[in-house]
Amino acid sequence: MRTLFITSALTLAAIGSPAFAQATDSDTADVAIEGNVTPLCVLGEPSQASINLGNLIATSGTRVGKIRTIANQSVTLPASFCNFAGSVASVSATALVETANGTTAPPTGFARAVNYTAVAGQWGGGTASATTAATASGTNATTTGSSSVQQTPRQTDLTVDLSAFTAPGDGLLVSGSYSGLVRVTLGPAAVTEQ
Repeated sequence: MRTLFITSALTLAAIGSPAFAQATDSDTADVAIEGNVTPLCVLGEPSQASINLGNLIATSGTRVGKIRTIANQSVTLPASFCNFAGSVASVSATALVETANGTTAPPTGFARAVNYTAVAGQWGGGTASATTAATASGTNATTTGSSSVQQTPRQTDLTVDLSAFTAPGDGLLVSGSYSGLVRVTLGPAAVTEQ
């Protein structure tokens, strides 16, 4: 009888205690974290907001009244970048045109436009170049050019150089105020349909 009692006590003890071999004191759960980065191109603040070329004509010598020799100009757009592959730099140049006297053709031998070349680079292993070809009356004043495609994200100090200032037909320049514009753009390469 004594043996039976001990067995019964062990049976009761086994029923009332937890099964330690099946339980753990920790657990693991995974939480996924996601996000995205928007494709972005940013041009740095131009080193010069505007360029004043001053008086555009020679006032003495053999070229009096005609465009004078104008030194090359340069503007830097520091820390310009695109954070994606497949971007291009493009430049749009508009000739300096005098419009206060109207848009009719000036007298023979005169011009109311100054053409130039704008080059933005290096991007995509090359430059973006645009040479204006305005007529003496100032029409057809804008032209554009694009660089090669940049195959990786890139950051650089983008430089825009202005050079080769000329008047259509090397004419005498009509008096007045002349203004033009250079627009630099960084963005995705154009997609062509197939």
